[in-house]
Amino acid sequence: MALGTSPAVSAIDIAGGAPPLTSTPEAFVASRGFWGNVLAKLLRDPVAMIAAFVILAIVAIALLSPWITPMDPYRGSMVRRLKPVGDATYILGSDELGRDMLSRLMLGGRLSLFIGVTPVILAFLLGSSIGILAGYVGGWLNTVLMRTIDVFFAFPSVLLAIALSGALGAGVFNSIVSLTCVFTPQIARVAESVTTQIRSRDYVDAARLSGASTLTILRAQVLGNVLGPIFVYSTSLISVSMILASGLSFLGLGVKPPEPEWGLMLNTLRTAIYVNPMVAALPGLAIFIVSISFNLFSDGLRSAMEVKS
Repeated sequence: MALGTSPAVSAIDIAGGAPPLTSTPEAFVASRGFWGNVLAKLLRDPVAMIAAFVILAIVAIALLSPWITPMDPYRGSMVRRLKPVGDATYILGSDELGRDMLSRLMLGGRLSLFIGVTPVILAFLLGSSIGILAGYVGGWLNTVLMRTIDVFFAFPSVLLAIALSGALGAGVFNSIVSLTCVFTPQIARVAESVTTQIRSRDYVDAARLSGASTLTILRAQVLGNVLGPIFVYSTSLISVSMILASGLSFLGLGVKPPEPEWGLMLNTLRTAIYVNPMVAALPGLAIFIVSISFNLFSDGLRSAMEVKS
């Protein structure tokens, strides 16, 4: 062995071959970085991967539905009303107006996913901004913002969504606004709690004493440490948002007929539950599958981001 050569270096390295990427499991884990480890853990979680596959498949079908639906989802036939599942013409049956259920479920996924996911994204942006600002600045600003946020917690999410949608009126835009108002306080509270913990860390104090500006500290020291937990919590709200959005449409406060949307389809098919219960249950089954898939993926993401594990 050459003088000064580490015993961990193999004979291939001495001969001029490529050195090993890592010499210990700890070094290999560190080389992938935090998000690399999160991805590796997700790939080893079969439940999270199945949920992610279901979500991607439903999103792809919804986006491509205008071109891949087997029939016109708006065209009905009064002589073919409430055909059963497995019919020769209608694979998943037909609704109360004789429209193909498979085509309407595929196209209805676009509005259902849009109304369910968009409020969470908007609430993530608004709530994170409010919570991080309140948590980092503290003092009277924290008191004013958080006490204002606490007002929204006085009302249950369902009742608050219904009240806001009823006040604003039915429609896709108003549903998104009302759901955004429901989820923003929840995300802001989580963001404020996490930021308050990060604010007292040594590396934040060191950056502050070095003369770094507030924006620099927020960008370089705070955001990278707080966005992960906020993002995980936000993904868990998508399943709740899907259910609330469908509930608003079911009550007539969301999408208006004849546009296909899973909650609205449940409303229009409720009178047919005693005639053809399987067809009437299909929109509810679609809502359940998407909601449970988002919930399972969120649980897997939360487990993968646990540093101690």
